Amino acid sequence: MEIITTSEGWEFLIRWIHFLAGITWIGILYYFNFIQTPFFGSDLGAEAKSAMTRGLVPDALWWFRWGAMLTFVSGWMLVLMYIGMREMDLGTPLITKILTGGLMGTIMWANVWLVIWPAQQVVIKSAEQVAAGGDPIPTAAARAARAGLASRTNTMFSIPMLFFMGSARHLNGLHQGENDILYWIVALAAIGLLELNCLIGTDQSRQKYLGSVSGTIHTGVAATAVLYIIGAVLNS
Repeated sequence: MEIITTSEGWEFLIRWIHFLAGITWIGILYYFNFIQTPFFGSDLGAEAKSAMTRGLVPDALWWFRWGAMLTFVSGWMLVLMYIGMREMDLGTPLITKILTGGLMGTIMWANVWLVIWPAQQVVIKSAEQVAAGGDPIPTAAARAARAGLASRTNTMFSIPMLFFMGSARHLNGLHQGENDILYWIVALAAIGLLELNCLIGTDQSRQKYLGSVSGTIHTGVAATAVLYIIGAVLNS
């Protein structure tokens, strides 16, 4: 019964919950971006889009946003346990790598709850009004575009986020130096610029980097390489 009577057991349970919630969240994120969105762009998908928006999408978004919430909460519980129970300070290599991934995960969570979900509520309501014989909500198309850009941004961020989460225990050569403030300044600037495009970027900027599945993946891999190099150079 040590799984519920020891701090190590509780740490494992929270990590297990974190994994389950994260798989749910990221799995649906990839479904939206790799399968559903390209399908909606096809002739058959255009015919089915209204019905799917009113029927399938709300259910998928429920699992999507609450998977994000549970991943976010359990992830930061783990960080607090590492710092509290194991007395790891913010400068340890493991914490530095986890915080780098956790920062991107937190931005992704914020995009879900503050950008994607509010916009999709408008899109769903507009589709329901049109199906009932009414007019579409005038802002629905713009909100859908913003949600799409945020979703592609999250897909892009998921690649370096998972890299740094995995590297915490499996890439011991990264972040072996002091928790250099210069690393965080440069890393935060790089991550912030990517997120800024999500918040104020236009359709043109989306098409340039995140307008396709391959472009999103390539941008995510490039972001991973850049952040890895930043960490290798500035915090080794």
